Amino acid sequence: MRDPRRLVPPAAILSFAAALALFWPGIAEYDSVLQYGQALNGRYDDWHPPVMARLWSVLIAILGPGTGPMLILQLGGYVIGLALIAAALLRHGRPQAALAIAAIGWWPPFLGWQGVVLKDAQAIAALVAAVGIVVAYRLSGRTVPWPARAIVAAILLYALLARANMVFAIAPLLAGLAVTGPIRRLAIVVTVVAATLVLSPAINHRLLGAMPSGVEKTQPFYDLAGIAARTDGSATGFTAAEGRALVAHRCVTPFFWDRLGDAPGCGPATVRMWRRPAGALYGQLVMAAVSHPLAFAAHRLAHLNSTDRWWVPFRWPGAAPPGGSEPNDLGLAEPRGMATEWERLAGWLAETPAGWPIAWITVAAIAIVAGWRIAGPAAVIARALLASALALEASFAVVSIASDLRYHLWPMVATALALVLLGRTPWRGRWRWRIVLLAVLAGVIAIGGIARIVLPPPPQSYADWMA
Repeated sequence: MRDPRRLVPPAAILSFAAALALFWPGIAEYDSVLQYGQALNGRYDDWHPPVMARLWSVLIAILGPGTGPMLILQLGGYVIGLALIAAALLRHGRPQAALAIAAIGWWPPFLGWQGVVLKDAQAIAALVAAVGIVVAYRLSGRTVPWPARAIVAAILLYALLARANMVFAIAPLLAGLAVTGPIRRLAIVVTVVAATLVLSPAINHRLLGAMPSGVEKTQPFYDLAGIAARTDGSATGFTAAEGRALVAHRCVTPFFWDRLGDAPGCGPATVRMWRRPAGALYGQLVMAAVSHPLAFAAHRLAHLNSTDRWWVPFRWPGAAPPGGSEPNDLGLAEPRGMATEWERLAGWLAETPAGWPIAWITVAAIAIVAGWRIAGPAAVIARALLASALALEASFAVVSIASDLRYHLWPMVATALALVLLGRTPWRGRWRWRIVLLAVLAGVIAIGGIARIVLPPPPQSYADWMA
């Protein structure tokens, strides 16, 4: 009988070619258009990751202009990582698991977002590639050699710089893969997070030459406005008149922070606070949170519910990948034909419970508990993936200002990969865990389903949200 492992390379090549043909030359989202402009003119800022714009400029010089070079990069990393995982599973006599990995790769919401040239897709492709390299060695009980470790480290560093909050996913992933014992793992998490917070600004500004944009102000700015809108404004830095304007013009919304600067009437209420330095805003936020803990909690929980897409109306925006590129005068084209239909299908599936982050969080939380004591390299890797997914999701409780589904794609992908690696082992003969998973998941889905029936429809365009 022919060795099925020999089918992996041609299958991966065919998958890459098919995905590339489907989405070529790639979909340029709004953020990507701005980054492409920086890659062309050589002037960078840190509002979006300068490492991606810098890399884009290098690929433009080598492969030519447009989104195509970055699309090749992210689809390549995505397919290679999944192919390495599938091949490792085949070596262990798990052909069904290998097919499940392929299905994950072609799941329309996942692949649909990989067709969008965007920092989130770049980070996910890098993470999948890094995990694939580790799985290729560790699943066979082999130590990852130093050259491969260096490649993984470089890939993870790129993911870290390409998506600022990805540190909350990468730190627990590294800890789960590198060491054993809760103390040592916690030490790695704290070290990686602290090093990232300290070194990222220096890397972005000094090494990559990006100008400061004030992006670091957005989080405390959004939270202070949220507290001010729920209180008399004391300890928030906003005056009483500014606080009343925030409420009157509906400047604070759980969905995202954008209304604070772009909605009519909100600019005059926020411009004074925006001029303050980031350090002062963070200090003010600590005072405000201590003075108004319930208002702060209400604001953060409202946003967490929004971004987790639980008690929200049907067609809560930001789930579907864009069907075409953002209009631009930089020559960035967009795919034709089937790509639009694929993204439409991805958007439809994203409206189902399979596209709700809260459902994936529920599955990940139960899976990590059910598989906690399972031995073997596959279980160790799976737990690291689940810890990565849950840690990033937990970070959104305090570090998040928007509700787009793309921010949750790594936790969703990581959870799916972990479930395949675990296989049936956590559930075999353990009816209690099966019942817990089904019961809790059914309750979460039921609550979300009721919300989508009873809540009024939300605005569907950015202009409507700013009205």
